[in-house]
Amino acid sequence: MAAVAAERSENTGASAIIDALRARLGERVTTTDAMREQHANTLTWLPSELPDAVVFPENTQEIVEIVKMCEEHNVPIIPFGAGTSLEGHLNAPFGGLSLDFSRMNRILAVHQEDLDCVVEAGVTRNQLNDHLRDTGLFFPVDPGADASIGGMAATRASGTNAVRYGTMRDAVLNLTAVMADGSVVKTAGRARKSSAGYDLTRLLVGSEGTLGIITELTLRLHGIPETILSAVCPFKTIEGACDATITAIQMGLGLARCELLDEVQIEACNIHSKLDLKLTPTMFLEFHGTPASTREQVDTFAEIAADNGGGDYQWAERAEDRNRLWEARHEAYWAARTYRPGAQVIATDVCVPISRLAECVTETKKDIAELGLVAPIVGHIGDGNFHVIPLIDMDNAREVEAVHGFLDRLVGRALAMEGTCTGEHGVGAGKMKYMQAEHGPGVEVMRAIKKTLDPHNIFNPGKVVELT
Repeated sequence: MAAVAAERSENTGASAIIDALRARLGERVTTTDAMREQHANTLTWLPSELPDAVVFPENTQEIVEIVKMCEEHNVPIIPFGAGTSLEGHLNAPFGGLSLDFSRMNRILAVHQEDLDCVVEAGVTRNQLNDHLRDTGLFFPVDPGADASIGGMAATRASGTNAVRYGTMRDAVLNLTAVMADGSVVKTAGRARKSSAGYDLTRLLVGSEGTLGIITELTLRLHGIPETILSAVCPFKTIEGACDATITAIQMGLGLARCELLDEVQIEACNIHSKLDLKLTPTMFLEFHGTPASTREQVDTFAEIAADNGGGDYQWAERAEDRNRLWEARHEAYWAARTYRPGAQVIATDVCVPISRLAECVTETKKDIAELGLVAPIVGHIGDGNFHVIPLIDMDNAREVEAVHGFLDRLVGRALAMEGTCTGEHGVGAGKMKYMQAEHGPGVEVMRAIKKTLDPHNIFNPGKVVELT
């Protein structure tokens, strides 16, 4: 990869392409420092690496033309959705073009009878659900940010609804993608299942812009539940919250959302979102169904919680109360960011089998305490995925060194428990160093796929797997 970097730094061909695109697209090509900085990494402690230019395409055909030009001159392309990635996915370590999808934000079709829709990659999840509201349908995948659908597919995002509705892997029926040779591929039709050939949809979902550029998506939708009840339940211990969740899942209780916040994150949310929750491990829950079934689920979970050290169980039926609760959960990152003013935020995640979650979180909290770090924890407890958000004084060399070791041990702990280095943030540049430990010989398979589909390494180079 170093050789590729050196070659491109000497002769990227970017200037000629930028001039040609300016003649074709006018003001939709910009090289201002402010715009280039905005389109590099902004939400982690990884250093920002700016693209040479930012381009705003408006349709798939324009992307085809851009890709063909970049392929000819070996110029990198970094797709950009809403800019909310957390592992340096948006950085341009070898320069090139940042492709901003904000103008490709059209909802192309909604098929109510089939419970699916077709959207361009720049549509955001809130935009889509606002459009769907009057149809009685909704799109359930909900990462904390109002991310773009294309970016969510590229990182295989999930969110608070994953325990019931699954992740982007489950939500995407078909993709339209531009490949490195400029060809346009549709990975499937709108059928709910298929046995026809390799699963190209799943290959591109989670590929982080390294194998193809996603331009359109067909998404699975769901009916808005008749009744939605949310609840808050504090626990004496993290183990109790995890045990209650495992019991509820084993009983087949229809949990739609099941989130765990430790006492540090609760304090941050109290301050940021003006809540008054007790400073103890706390679960945020949501139940979907009929009026009778949801109330029965709430009562059943209350009994399970009481048996595992839960108390002061409070539920919310009114939409405004539910929205306030889940808005606080979705703003956990920003709550953490303001909890220690002036600190740099590092948002990371791992995922383990839910039977090991309590052990993994407990050992992680012990590590945090021994290092003297401030690091709130919030987790999708229903599927074993949790986030740690160290807040670091970058001028304190001891803290910086400590957090490097902490992150390595966090991933090592998850892998030792048969988990993964990332449940939903993705690999990007930040977690490439863990891929060999997690996948072993599988990394060579990934490299072979990358080299076959993108032989000149123009699609988001320096991410997911290191090329040799």
